[in-house]
Amino acid sequence: MMHSLKFVVIVALSSLLAGCGLFKKYENKVEAPADPFGTTEDVVAASGDTSISAMTWREFFTDPLLQQLIDSVLAGNTDFNSARIAVEKSQASLKAAKLAYLPSIHLGPQGNLSRFDDLPWARTYNLPLQISVDLDFFGSITNKKRAAAAVRMQAEMQKEAVRVNLISATAQQYYMLQLLDRELDILIQTDSLWRASLETQKALWENGKAYSTAVNQLESSYLDMKTQIVDTRRQIRAVENAICLLLGVTPRHIERGHWGTTALHHPEALGDAGQRMFDVQYLKIGVPATMLELRPDIRMANFAMEEAFYNTQTARAAFFPSVTLSGTVGWTNSAGGVVMDPAGLLLNFAGQLLQPVFARGKIRAAHKIAKLTEEDLKKKYVQTVIEAGNEVNEAMADCQDAREKYGFYGRQVEVLTEAYRGTHELMDAGKAGYLEVLTAQERLLGAQLNEAINLYDGARAVIALYIALGGGGE
Repeated sequence: MMHSLKFVVIVALSSLLAGCGLFKKYENKVEAPADPFGTTEDVVAASGDTSISAMTWREFFTDPLLQQLIDSVLAGNTDFNSARIAVEKSQASLKAAKLAYLPSIHLGPQGNLSRFDDLPWARTYNLPLQISVDLDFFGSITNKKRAAAAVRMQAEMQKEAVRVNLISATAQQYYMLQLLDRELDILIQTDSLWRASLETQKALWENGKAYSTAVNQLESSYLDMKTQIVDTRRQIRAVENAICLLLGVTPRHIERGHWGTTALHHPEALGDAGQRMFDVQYLKIGVPATMLELRPDIRMANFAMEEAFYNTQTARAAFFPSVTLSGTVGWTNSAGGVVMDPAGLLLNFAGQLLQPVFARGKIRAAHKIAKLTEEDLKKKYVQTVIEAGNEVNEAMADCQDAREKYGFYGRQVEVLTEAYRGTHELMDAGKAGYLEVLTAQERLLGAQLNEAINLYDGARAVIALYIALGGGGE
């Protein structure tokens, strides 16, 4: 008997020692690229607290109308509300996982009415209160709770990702509206200039100094420009409708300021209509090793690895015994078939140790699957970091591209404006043909529109860089 008891104690102690590692907490030991965004020239590094990624979205987007618009989108967007509900669901699951430490209590009233031959009716009842508690000797409950906490944090990060994407999309659509307003202003100003050129050409034709073909060509170009005005107004309506979808409201006018009236991300940007806004010397990206830590997708990938780690621990715990204590307490008038005391107390306590021996390979398969899932998520985490770095590199390249083009477009508009004026004066004097005037005015319009588009491309690149670095926080 003593030998058997010693054997049981030794087995129990061995199981406890083997299961000690099942309570180990998760640590991210995955080696991600040290310089995920590669090398980019003219990048100003900054400490983590001065990087643009550390700016709240209200600090980054300083336009009051844009701030109001973003607030409205976050309040009414359906996807964001769905993400918020998903967080609440995960919180409920986590709460249930935490309560698994507590005993389960069930009340099961029973009654019976019986009669044999001519004997009186026999009435019996039981009012048992059943109590059961699982002892977490091998971390099964703990690891499930920790996995549930990781799932909750993934839901939080998903909500954050939706929020950041909505901020980015709203800002880009807002600046697209400003761009289209700017283009519309350019086209309306051009309309009056081209109308004057057409009237001049008609006067020359009426006086026999020009051919009707010249008038027709200029009128055709003028009408083509008029259609661009119609198209631009239609594009404005389409962008406004797209913003209304983000807002979750029916189509309506979107209030916005004029281009260049507010700084995008720093006060210095307001000193110049364009270049400073996306000049990389003003874009502080932070320390490479830590700049991506704020990104919700990377944090979500890390929490996914944490969940997989605890799921693997839970799968390992399945190899060890489960210990359950149960008991019943209550009132009964039944005691072995003879009613001794109608108010008798019923007590029953039991303990159970269940050690898996053979489960048709299910436990081993579940453990292997959990380990493979963990390994897969580690690789996906590294890939997420690489993709994030690629986004930063692309955004920086777009900023540099817009900066370089800015000066070229500005100078091109200047020289083409002078060329148009000079050609128009020559036409008024009858020294220039309609083709020269037509070419000059079309090239000037194209340069003006390209300059405006480049400003928007630069603003979009800055927004993309801010988001790629993990910006967009409250």
